[in-house]
Amino acid sequence: MKMKLAFLLGSCLVTNGLEAVEKGLQFKTQKLYVDCNEACEIADYNKDGILDISAGRNWFPGPDYVAHSLREISEFGKDYQENNAELAMDVDKDGWLDVVSTAFQSNEVLWFKNPGEPNLSYGKLWEKKKLGDIQSKNEIVLFEDLDNDGELDLISNSWVATVPLVIAKLNAGVVAIRLNTVGPKNGHGIGYGDINGDGRKDILFQDGWYEQPEKSPFQDNWTYHADWTYKYASCPMIVADLNGDGRNDVIRGNGHDYGLVWLEQLEPKEGVTQWQEHLVDDSFSQLHSLAWFDLDGDGQEELVTGKRVRAHSGSDKGGKEEGVMYYYTWSKETKTFQRYPIGVFIGTGLHIKHADLNKNGLQDIVVSGKSGTFILWNQGKSK
Repeated sequence: MKMKLAFLLGSCLVTNGLEAVEKGLQFKTQKLYVDCNEACEIADYNKDGILDISAGRNWFPGPDYVAHSLREISEFGKDYQENNAELAMDVDKDGWLDVVSTAFQSNEVLWFKNPGEPNLSYGKLWEKKKLGDIQSKNEIVLFEDLDNDGELDLISNSWVATVPLVIAKLNAGVVAIRLNTVGPKNGHGIGYGDINGDGRKDILFQDGWYEQPEKSPFQDNWTYHADWTYKYASCPMIVADLNGDGRNDVIRGNGHDYGLVWLEQLEPKEGVTQWQEHLVDDSFSQLHSLAWFDLDGDGQEELVTGKRVRAHSGSDKGGKEEGVMYYYTWSKETKTFQRYPIGVFIGTGLHIKHADLNKNGLQDIVVSGKSGTFILWNQGKSK
């Protein structure tokens, strides 16, 4: 069931660094730490009512965000650390948020027990514990409530196509995970959302998508749809109804080459989903991480992405170019994206997190990558 693919190269093209004529949002950059960690999380770890940040070896209590030790993380390759996902979760139900973490090469899902106060203020390391196993060779892990029970579940993506795509049930208080295989095919790139309009969250990956079963995603079989093949698809791919036609579309970056596109979902033919590809931007490379949220407070989501710095240690196309970050506004009327700059020479890692850190009504951005861990403070539009 290969998709019928057409190209509209220019219908929503942003070329060669050209930005919007009107001024966009302004951001103030705060560098927190420099290492090769590429995952981060935002949560109130010390229960003082102010959001904090965890990022690899450290956590950063707000409002000052000064580094405090959290754990030890091993290194490998030229510039990698064994950390590709972080989730704040009270695993043992003791009232303190812990950190759930996974790694590139290990199959272990670990959690690090929040020591609480006064040990947090003393800089005590968080005790390492094991939740369970997934698979090795993990590109990234995402967390999403797949079965709508109010608890986040784990979705594991491997860059190896023959490694099964798996999900895991994270049961807070049980201190264990329940693993389920979605399908035998995997590959670089992951995402989730309702593709076919049945109200259930499907899982996207490099070579198509898996349709969630009607009853239980953790007990029943998923249906595979081979709609596309995209080497190095982004993590995540975004699922959203961009043009308002009632069918969800897909936004995809190229994680290890140039290119950002959106896939318009057309009317299905004989039960097979149909897609039309539109180029958004091909001026920078390694668009590995994407985020879709309301950045400017107008009630409409914006796309936030950037260059994953040294994604393959600089060996990708454009891998030695400077890091960049942008946000894109979407016009439903013209079906076009408009690009605005966020930060200079920053770039991203594997995740783009956001929250209103200073409670001014605007979403701030946190990224952690090989150029460092940063807060991008949203200043709004200049008057």
